Amino acid sequence: MCNLSGVADRANDGRAPGVDLEKLAHYLDNRRANLFQGSLSATVIAGGRSNLTYFVTDGNRTVVLRRPPLGHVLDTAHDMAREFRVISALADTNVPVAEPILFCDDTEVIGSPFYLMEKVDGVVVRDFDDAMELGASSIPALSYRLVTTLGHLHAINPNDIGLADFGRPDGFLERQIRRWTKQLDASRSREVRGIDALATALARDIPTTQRNTIVHGDYRLDNVLVARNPFGECDIAAVVDWEMSTLGDPLTDIGLFCTYWAALGSSTLIPISPDTDASAPFPPTDELVASYAEASGLDLTDLPWYVAFGCFKLSVILEGIYYRHSMGKTVGEGFGSIGDLVAPLVDRGLAQLPR
Repeated sequence: MCNLSGVADRANDGRAPGVDLEKLAHYLDNRRANLFQGSLSATVIAGGRSNLTYFVTDGNRTVVLRRPPLGHVLDTAHDMAREFRVISALADTNVPVAEPILFCDDTEVIGSPFYLMEKVDGVVVRDFDDAMELGASSIPALSYRLVTTLGHLHAINPNDIGLADFGRPDGFLERQIRRWTKQLDASRSREVRGIDALATALARDIPTTQRNTIVHGDYRLDNVLVARNPFGECDIAAVVDWEMSTLGDPLTDIGLFCTYWAALGSSTLIPISPDTDASAPFPPTDELVASYAEASGLDLTDLPWYVAFGCFKLSVILEGIYYRHSMGKTVGEGFGSIGDLVAPLVDRGLAQLPR
């Protein structure tokens, strides 16, 4: 039985940097007059390392607002319009997403593009303690539902839901390597041993894409909301954080998923480190990968390359966060040691590839 009573959304009380509530209220009065009935307050939802997420409420109704981070923002890395479009397209599919409300590209409102979506009842499983409050017996089935949901996403024909032009799948992997190398260059503030060698090795031996699908771009357990299904079991209530979604090679999603699942990217992502008690109820990566392969029908022979690419991509993301933190442009706690996570990721990525 899934126990959600002890897991709460972690939030920072008080002021909400990045949201001008007076301008937001005026904008909504003109665009969605019935959305709220009273004065607004906003709370930053903790846990995000990239785009900023807030609860916005009038005391009766609460919605979720998403906007890019403050300060240094990499080109194309925080595209609110893409995120809003993809959740709108997926709203009537078997991939659970929050119901979209509106998108605003007028930067005069809060200083950046943003969108609103309905609040989904559920919890974010960010660490071992959160997972244990769900109940150890719930974790295996939830883990398999996580990869099954990813398989469902990759089974959708983008043409069928109006996303035929959502990306340029031809040459996707080549462009991904160039893109993340460019973003690394835009965030360089120190020397990172081996990261350029990893980029070179990936570009030298790019696999052939089997199928082009909707790619989430950052699929992991703490990018979903967990809630009880009608049978009382822990299930995926919504997949969130779609800002890097596009059309392309689906194995980039499962490769990055494996990078997270091995826990070498962050001490707060689960399953946790290899030193964790072996009795922790998280299925091994290999078993989850086998379940994904069966659900997706994809050949995973080249999975090590995709895991290496996942390590490279995550290392670039973390290096960008480290750069913003060094400039004092991050909101929330937990950023002080983010830069220490990059080197282990680079080493693991290199270990996946032939010498």
